[in-house]
Amino acid sequence: MENNSLPDFMKYKDDYTSEGFIEKISRVAKRAGAKLVYVALILYYTLQSNDVSVKDKAIIIGALGYLISPLDIIPDAIPIAGLSDDLAVLLYVVKKVWGEVPDSVREKAHAKLSKWFDEDEMKEADDVFSSNND
Repeated sequence: MENNSLPDFMKYKDDYTSEGFIEKISRVAKRAGAKLVYVALILYYTLQSNDVSVKDKAIIIGALGYLISPLDIIPDAIPIAGLSDDLAVLLYVVKKVWGEVPDSVREKAHAKLSKWFDEDEMKEADDVFSSNND
């Protein structure tokens, strides 16, 4: 993937809608795992921020469109592997916009996550910060 061009998942930007995101994330939350849901929520709430550049918003929309698109590279219906490509795309985008993710967004995503996962399951999402904060 070249740094000066938009990633392949950008063709999914037209698949993104706020309603589609909420429907998909609530439907696959338990199966997807806390890490994927947390990263998706961070991007979703970052998208709503006025402090994020238009370019970063476009990349976030592409990634979230990819997440909710029925045309994933690896179909979500395939256990475990089906959501791994989604997680890879979301982690890539979080890393791209990480400097712009305010604490309020992280806290909002964490609060929403706690509605779907218990404390042990939420530990899975804890390393998102350390692994993407380089």
